[in-house]
Amino acid sequence: MKKNKRKKYNVFLGGLVTLSMALVTGCSTQTTAPADQQESAKPKTGGTITVAYPYEPDTLDAHMSVGSAGVYTWLLGGSLLYKDPATNEYKPSLASDYNISEDGKTWTFTIRSGITFHDGTPLTAKSFKDAFDRVLNPQTKAKTAAEVMAPIKSVKAPDDQTLILELHEPNAAFRDALANSITQPLSLKAIEKAGEDYGRNPVGVGPWKFESWKTGEGVTYVRNEAFQWGEPYYENQGPPRVGKLVIKAIADSQLRMSALESGAIDVATEVPVKDANHYRNNPNYQVVERLRPGVGLLLEMNLTRPEFQDIQVRKAFNMLVNKEAIVQAVTQGEGEVAHTPLSPTTLGYDKSVEKYGYQYNVDEAKKLLDDAGWKVNGSGVREKDGKTLSLNLLSTADLDKEAQLLQSMLGEAGIHMMIQNLEIAGYMQEVVKGNFDVTLISGAYDDPDILYFYFHSSGAYNLSGVKDDKLDALLLKGRTTIQIDARKQVYMDVQKHLIEQAYVVPIYYDKAFTVINSRVKGVKWASVMPTYNDSWIEN
Repeated sequence: MKKNKRKKYNVFLGGLVTLSMALVTGCSTQTTAPADQQESAKPKTGGTITVAYPYEPDTLDAHMSVGSAGVYTWLLGGSLLYKDPATNEYKPSLASDYNISEDGKTWTFTIRSGITFHDGTPLTAKSFKDAFDRVLNPQTKAKTAAEVMAPIKSVKAPDDQTLILELHEPNAAFRDALANSITQPLSLKAIEKAGEDYGRNPVGVGPWKFESWKTGEGVTYVRNEAFQWGEPYYENQGPPRVGKLVIKAIADSQLRMSALESGAIDVATEVPVKDANHYRNNPNYQVVERLRPGVGLLLEMNLTRPEFQDIQVRKAFNMLVNKEAIVQAVTQGEGEVAHTPLSPTTLGYDKSVEKYGYQYNVDEAKKLLDDAGWKVNGSGVREKDGKTLSLNLLSTADLDKEAQLLQSMLGEAGIHMMIQNLEIAGYMQEVVKGNFDVTLISGAYDDPDILYFYFHSSGAYNLSGVKDDKLDALLLKGRTTIQIDARKQVYMDVQKHLIEQAYVVPIYYDKAFTVINSRVKGVKWASVMPTYNDSWIEN
């Protein structure tokens, strides 16, 4: 069995999907150097911080990525708003002020002056208009970005400092989208100059400038010397303290940890829990952990397949998964059993929904399958009308342990499961096309609107192919309901309906672990990934 590597498709697969969304305050804990050591240390400039992630970007064009580039493009750009990690309030970032009309449909932003792209082009309201219009143009064929910006009806820039977004409907979740790097402005000049190669020559307004991308090795950034517009929660709102940042792509978790031990990297992300435990009491390292917001790990069933159009089969799948056993085997008890897709750290989650979840019950599952006409044949495999219940589980090597456990659990009831592991790029291409029977997926996002992306009939990541008018109406209501308590109730109803229809099998909510060499100071968690504006290296 391959080593388990904890990687998630942050929606946005943020990301998440990677959409790079701010974490709920209190979700992270960090083991750091003693306070007296921190107080005596003075920040220094220069040097290089090297970080390892388990995957490469599919492109560095923030608007064209289908999910795996968020941790890379986040460093290059900025956003109209940011979410204050201390208060969870949305505040202006590349905007200096904004206003929302009474009907919730007109959002007006005043764009900060004095900001420039890495190529020297001034940032104006027209920069945002050009970027948003590019994404919303069907000919661009943007996917995740187009889905995130879909609430926009029109974009106007009457002058250099005024940006007006007209929405189709009020949208409570749209602030979150505008605090996300996927809605960052891009230099139209750079896009026109690079053409199809822009994805390997990105230009943004962020604290880090692109230097190079060597496929199979990673991406190198240099400090943006002109940067003076960092968010207020940073101690240092100017150029980053270190001169260079390197993000290496190291798929194997054991190779990442070996690289950390040898000093080849300074920060290892997506660290397996067993390794995190090893470093927790080592003063040479800091361990950061947090429960991911968004949706937990789901087993998605392709509802276009005839067998999954039967709700009794879907319910049986839910009952065949021993979630507690998976949590213990994969996360060493650090994760939490999931009864609904939505994570406990996300607005709208309510513990009371657990009573609606399916309990592990192999005998009842077998009975449901029998009643649905799927009988066990002489080979021990279920069969109906001459067709066996043989399915393809499309996954990636980092979820190999989960896949094998599921293969065994479903096999106990006569379901033949074949595991197909692909690299992230190939996986994304196949899963988006619907070329799977079942698959494993999760998403990090700080708003329950992630359920719209995953389960609305028009959702960009509705991989299962859910088409449910009642669910569509609820998800739309969740988007347009502004009052928080009322919105929470809508998402309670959404989760109940998802459970009743058994569209997916929620498996677990997990923690993400990052281990940092203690010589690197000032790494901050203002999102679903670390930021390095305040970081410096102690010799």
